[in-house]
Amino acid sequence: MPKLLCKCGNLLRYGEIPCPIEWRIISDTTFDRFSGAVDAEDVYRATQTVLRCPQCARLWVFWDETADPTEYVLWREKESSQH
Repeated sequence: MPKLLCKCGNLLRYGEIPCPIEWRIISDTTFDRFSGAVDAEDVYRATQTVLRCPQCARLWVFWDETADPTEYVLWREKESSQH
């Protein structure tokens, strides 16, 4: 099973089906290429994988399935108001 060590120290294990920490995203332009009756597997293959750390809420997006994911950190209003 694939895994990724989040910056917060939490080990993200993904690959199970269904996976509670894995999300799939698709751009609007890619989605518009589908019309009528479509095969769900075709739509699935057109998506990118996003992992959400349940401990710190970081998002790890695999924009390219062959490259390392991009990290996105949750902006917290209360933390930014302290500056």
